Amino acid sequence: MYLCKMIVDCAYKVHRKLGPGLLEKIYEACFCYELNKLEIPCKRQVYLPILYDEMIFDEGLKIDVLVDDVIICELKAVDQLNPLWQAQVISHLKLTKLGVGFLINFNSAIIKDGIRRYCVE
Repeated sequence: MYLCKMIVDCAYKVHRKLGPGLLEKIYEACFCYELNKLEIPCKRQVYLPILYDEMIFDEGLKIDVLVDDVIICELKAVDQLNPLWQAQVISHLKLTKLGVGFLINFNSAIIKDGIRRYCVE
């Protein structure tokens, strides 16, 4: 998928220019800037309502970056990824009924080691 490649390219570009060791919100701003330069729409800190038992709850689940309303990107800047974050991405994909999500850790020495792609059907 072309959009997935562009997301990975933007993450590489940000990591190459900034390197590891900064705050997540800095990577988020620069990542979205790179997407916008390519005219790829994205939204930051998107609240995710929960549908439960025919009720809708707005209880604070957030997606770090929603790219073109079809791909979820959860960004991290940590020494080690927590398996719960993988579960978070997968849960967000199921709740939104979107098919593709990324978990991107900008605090990796080599960015390719910090990018994980998840798909749900």
